[in-house]
Amino acid sequence: MTNTPLQQYRASFDTWGPWALLAVGAVATALSARAVGMDRPGMVVCAVLVPAAVVLQLYWGRLRRRRPDPSRTGVCLYLLRWAIAFVLTWANPFFAFYAVTGYYTATRDLPNRLVLPGLFLTAVTMSGSEIGGWPPHGLLLWVGFFLVLAVNMGLVSVFTRYALQEQARAAVQAETIGELERINTALQQALDENAALHAQLLVQAREAGVADERRRLAAEIHDTIAQGLTGIIAQLQVVASAPDLDTARTHLERACALARHSLGEARRSVHNLAPVALTADGLPEALKKTVAEWGERNGVRAGFTVTGTTEQLHDEVSATLLRIAQEALSNAARHARATRVGVTLSFMGDEVTLDIRDDGTGFDPAVVPERTRSGGFGLDGMRARAERIAGSLTVESEPGHGTAVSARVPLVRDDR
Repeated sequence: MTNTPLQQYRASFDTWGPWALLAVGAVATALSARAVGMDRPGMVVCAVLVPAAVVLQLYWGRLRRRRPDPSRTGVCLYLLRWAIAFVLTWANPFFAFYAVTGYYTATRDLPNRLVLPGLFLTAVTMSGSEIGGWPPHGLLLWVGFFLVLAVNMGLVSVFTRYALQEQARAAVQAETIGELERINTALQQALDENAALHAQLLVQAREAGVADERRRLAAEIHDTIAQGLTGIIAQLQVVASAPDLDTARTHLERACALARHSLGEARRSVHNLAPVALTADGLPEALKKTVAEWGERNGVRAGFTVTGTTEQLHDEVSATLLRIAQEALSNAARHARATRVGVTLSFMGDEVTLDIRDDGTGFDPAVVPERTRSGGFGLDGMRARAERIAGSLTVESEPGHGTAVSARVPLVRDDR
């Protein structure tokens, strides 16, 4: 986790603060030695304890790098530093600059049960310095010492309480941030798994679509081309044994008609297998041409509209929507007797919608005629095509009020 600027400043102060305060105390003591009346023993004590404080701080810094949490050794070092600071402050009150270090390190270096005792010892040292130095002389100075000590302990208690609350709040915040990071990581993993599952489902849907298309073509070939060829063979067999030329000619004409019909069925099957309109154009251009050609061929006003931001769709999605549009237009030409047809392709975020509306005779959607051999897959076929790619198809119609067919499929972009 990245430290905030405040945390970085605190860490820097924890490292260099005691050194700076010791240096300030030593300089202030040197400058004020004569003014406060330091004697020779006091100067000797300072000359011995200041290097001892330096050694103590060096050792403590190395220990804290290895063991940053409170420990018995840390408690001993805290007490030793307090003792050094107390004696230095006794020798010269200006060494209180160094003694104040105990205030801001107690909560970090001492266990919770020893924080207040450690702060009390520091307050004793600071109070002695604030009344002019140790020891207090006379009853008045002792009373002043205890008053100053009480004020210091009151302030220390208040600030320590706030510090502990802030520390607890920071711990809760850090735990919350950690939990949010774990949740975000889990969410990202779920999103990645969802994307992989979506891709897998698309592949499975495509494979299922290919299998369905093969079964459909097999059924169509059996129902149309195979039966047509069987009829041609039967007619030619009759010709071979015909008693006269007129009978033979009649059966030859029937065979030719069956051959032409079978050829037409073969061409229609190939057209359904691979939409030629998509070989050179995208779906919007292919639909526009299909609608225009259909309108000219049937003498019906036909319009095409695109809404939203156009996307390059996956081949399977484009082919499905184009075939649905072709089938819907074919149904309108055969059954609706419409005078106007409108086709709209809408790109809406993560979905694509194709709407085909006409003003024809309409019908009751609850009563749909069965598929005949003369063409198409009808509404069931269009619905099956949409469902193969996780889409849906709805039909709204009423006798005498036209028909609206709407196909809604996921927007899957071209992965090439």
